[in-house]
Amino acid sequence: MTTTRPETPDTADERSGGNRDREQRRRDRAAEISAAPYVVAAIQSTGIHPSTARLVAIDLVTYSPTGEEVDTYHAVLNPGTDPGPPHLHGLSPAEVHAGQRFDNVLRSVTRLIDGRTLLVHNAPRVWGFIVSESRRAIRHNTNRTSRGRRARGRKRSPGHVPRPTAIIDTLATARRRSVRLDDTRIRGVARTLGLDAPTPVASVERTDVRESEHTRTDNRLIAQLFFDAYGGPAALDEQLPFAILDPGNLHGDRFGLQRSHLRVDAADAERRFVNPGPWQRGRPLTEGMEIVVSPEIATDPDEIIAAAVGANLNYSEKLTRATSLVVCNQTVELSGKAMHAARKGIPLISDSAFLEVVAGDIVPGTRE
Repeated sequence: MTTTRPETPDTADERSGGNRDREQRRRDRAAEISAAPYVVAAIQSTGIHPSTARLVAIDLVTYSPTGEEVDTYHAVLNPGTDPGPPHLHGLSPAEVHAGQRFDNVLRSVTRLIDGRTLLVHNAPRVWGFIVSESRRAIRHNTNRTSRGRRARGRKRSPGHVPRPTAIIDTLATARRRSVRLDDTRIRGVARTLGLDAPTPVASVERTDVRESEHTRTDNRLIAQLFFDAYGGPAALDEQLPFAILDPGNLHGDRFGLQRSHLRVDAADAERRFVNPGPWQRGRPLTEGMEIVVSPEIATDPDEIIAAAVGANLNYSEKLTRATSLVVCNQTVELSGKAMHAARKGIPLISDSAFLEVVAGDIVPGTRE
């Protein structure tokens, strides 16, 4: 039989006081975010992909609406695995070993990111690492909490994946604005757009710069790209091109890169039509053709992929000899996927031209 504790003036006051405290905390938090609605994340890792590499440093800075720094945070992280070569991230094995576990910094990270617009350079990778490390930390904290609760009878939240309101990718924004990039690293993009940035090229001098200083410089350059080179909040209000991602619409692909559900699902979709081979310029597309989208386009890649899927074309992240065409706006001094496509004799087509062709007649394909 369940009994209910009778309410007394004291318990009513306790509940009322607790409600006032929670309301005050919400107001304080809203004021914090209003004063600094943007947060930049810069990272160092042991490799390229979140599925196989780990974070060894994270640098967070919150910014006011006009670009002034408000709160700063930096942590060296010990993943408990091979730290990789120091030239990748600027940390010695001893420095990594002395770092903190991500589960010990998760709350600090979420406190700075939650409720803010997150600015990063190369969102699939950076957000992919933050999500992967957060989920790993939550699993660890959940196990630790379960053991502690059995021992002490107390509850403790294991934490959560950070919850930004939106993610703005400064690298993809350069693409949306048709900026020609010879170097896609933060410093390379900053220099291309006229910012005073150190060279992205490795040098002996770079080895003398502490990791924390190097990563903070990257952080500030990301902020300068957004606030200065791209126009900041005023440009957002004018609806100038920005690569803005909805965190709720992102999902890890097989490499741990955070991409849209549409993109991940399209890459993993069952092939229902036989691939008829390369597209021939001037001819209509055929169901079953396989397309690859190069980063060098001004259109949101999801728009290209959605149009392809709607026409029963196949989408692939990887370029192979089975690729029928590559969507790319770059036609000279090719690099990356476009360069490999040209070497293999695979036709290139611009984003606008592809959207025109895919909106036309589609030749029926042969089912698998």
